[in-house]
Amino acid sequence: MDFLSIFSFLGFTLLVAVIAWYATRSTNEKSSDGYFLGGRSLTAGVIAGSLLLTNLSTEQIVGLNGSAYKDGLSVMAWETLAAMAMVVTAIFLLPRYLKGGLTTVPQFLADRFDVSTKTITSGLFLTGYVVVLLPVILYSGSVAISGMFDVPGMFGISESSALIYCIWGIGVIGSIYAVFGGLKAVAVSDSINAVGLIIGGILIPIFGLMAIGDGSVTHGLDVLMSANPERFDSTGEKGQEVPFVTIFTGMMLVQLFYWGTNQQIIQRALGAKNLAEGQKGLLLAAFLKILGPIILVLPGMIAYYYFDGGLSSSDLAYPELVRAVLPKTLVGFFAAVLFGAILSSFNSVLNSSVTLFGIDIYKQHINKDASEVTVVKYGKIFGICLALAAMFIAPLIANAGSLFNYLQEINGIYSIPIFTIIVIGYLTKRVPAIAAKIGIFSGSALYILSQFIMKPHFVDKALEEAKNAGITDPAQLNLVEADAYPHYLHVMAILFVMNCIIMLVIGKFCPRKEAFELKYTEQVDISPYKYVKEVGIAIVLIVVGIYIYFAK
Repeated sequence: MDFLSIFSFLGFTLLVAVIAWYATRSTNEKSSDGYFLGGRSLTAGVIAGSLLLTNLSTEQIVGLNGSAYKDGLSVMAWETLAAMAMVVTAIFLLPRYLKGGLTTVPQFLADRFDVSTKTITSGLFLTGYVVVLLPVILYSGSVAISGMFDVPGMFGISESSALIYCIWGIGVIGSIYAVFGGLKAVAVSDSINAVGLIIGGILIPIFGLMAIGDGSVTHGLDVLMSANPERFDSTGEKGQEVPFVTIFTGMMLVQLFYWGTNQQIIQRALGAKNLAEGQKGLLLAAFLKILGPIILVLPGMIAYYYFDGGLSSSDLAYPELVRAVLPKTLVGFFAAVLFGAILSSFNSVLNSSVTLFGIDIYKQHINKDASEVTVVKYGKIFGICLALAAMFIAPLIANAGSLFNYLQEINGIYSIPIFTIIVIGYLTKRVPAIAAKIGIFSGSALYILSQFIMKPHFVDKALEEAKNAGITDPAQLNLVEADAYPHYLHVMAILFVMNCIIMLVIGKFCPRKEAFELKYTEQVDISPYKYVKEVGIAIVLIVVGIYIYFAK
């Protein structure tokens, strides 16, 4: 990488850090709510930019484009259906969150069920963050940065040493943002990086289309669509990552959990200055999310044509395309944007972890009389310990193999049980706390039994029988595997229904003595955005229209 690229990378990164630091100085963050939520002062634009960038990191940018390289347009469901989930969150969930004055999602569970339910849920979130999510973000981000800057060649060190240096570099910088800056610094830096990510992300498909279209973007798109028209099918088939039928089962449940109940994401909207700003932020993010496939799907499809489907691994699609089509003068800027996306995912998860520990565990169970300053202090200490643990664990992932699909699947261990008890909690008034506890443990246990014991057994047996029958074609074996056991998104939907039934039956025979009522704490104005339903319906219709247009 030349001097100009390094200079542009450092310059853009430093600019974002300075602006974020200045923004934190303009707000009073002495209280625990102020530290964790930026004093509930976030506006619609900041919320939208922060939401968009929070879930964009190297595992999404590289992984989803790799899926598009393999399966085509059908994987856009991970992005377009997110828009519909955000509409549901804006209309149904956010008004209830802000009415109850929540700073964390598990706080609602304490009010609706009991404190132990909240603690169990917070523990599940934190376990998933420190064992899986934080180390994966650090590892995948470090692989990308090390490769783009050729760190081993630049410093004359081994690839493993370069990886460790990058992991600790990203971890330290991300920790400073999240632990010492609070949500305000994270959200402001996210918003700035979101602009850069959108610009840089769009440049990749533009230059890619120009490369295959003799300098013309429109001609390149015509060439791409005419060469492989079957790959522009919005309806995935059996054996692909997102079969069309999964859209109506587990896919929407995963999206609703992620965008409506996951502390890492919803914390942005919980920091809104009022309900109207929060709803406008979610709706703006939802509309922009519809454009997400341009950044996260189209480059993978371009790479399939550009490299004639000849890459050794689908995960190489995005980095190879960037290296092939992006002008050298823009590499530094794009590296800075990607670095910002990595930091965003890391520090948003870390900030959410600090919030969960400080409010839901330390204040609740360790020191109930702790002052707000003390809660913030020990929350920061916990955040530092969490970051250090993730930095030590991250290098071990190098031997874990491909992670993208595995991560989507493993998150179901806690996502569906938590989503189930939140839905039942809001839709019913007399389902007791014991039902929530049983729902959490039964949901997690049954999912583990299904995906990590039963599925391997049935899949291995089916593949062995197929090979004994002389079937060796990879495509046929892929279909055999798909038929051997239900798709994990279907399993999530089945377990969601089962958990709901279990909780409702318990509520029928062992109801709580008093009906639950959500009280208005008057912490923020909960007057809704007057066009929230109209805009929400428009976004849903656009998503449906896109699917109909591209359906084959």
